[in-house]
Amino acid sequence: MRHKLSGRQLSRNSPHRHAMLLNMAASLLRHETIRTTLPKAKELRRVVEPLITLAKTDTESRRRLALARLRDSEVVTKLFGDLGPRFKARPGGYTRILHMLPRPGDAAPMALMQLVEGPASAAQAAAATAEAAAGKRARKKAPKKSADAAGESSSRPRRRKAAAA
Repeated sequence: MRHKLSGRQLSRNSPHRHAMLLNMAASLLRHETIRTTLPKAKELRRVVEPLITLAKTDTESRRRLALARLRDSEVVTKLFGDLGPRFKARPGGYTRILHMLPRPGDAAPMALMQLVEGPASAAQAAAATAEAAAGKRARKKAPKKSADAAGESSSRPRRRKAAAA
């Protein structure tokens, strides 16, 4: 019986499991989205969220703790420089797990794991793209309206909507 044993074994021994989860945590923090199996994603959430909470206040001791766990100075720099301030006002729940189609080879349940709030520059770029698309649609409609206003009429007479009385 597994009384009071928390966490998933993931068919690995303990050092392999810890190394794998820390490598996946570094990849998630570096790329902000990764594709993995669903049980691994659920376990990874237990590793990544405390690291982001640790990065909310930038002190030397917390940086040392994060570096001891991640073993990647670039990821620690990004964690404290970008991710910590980004999630400063958020009380928890920094990751999102999206279910995907099963893996074709062995039908393992797959998941897309990503940080909840994307980079600010990506959000601004998406907003700018949406505005540009809206402007393009408005410009396409504008010539038709100006042609009708100039007095050019089509061959078919327009029908007026009957007023509902």
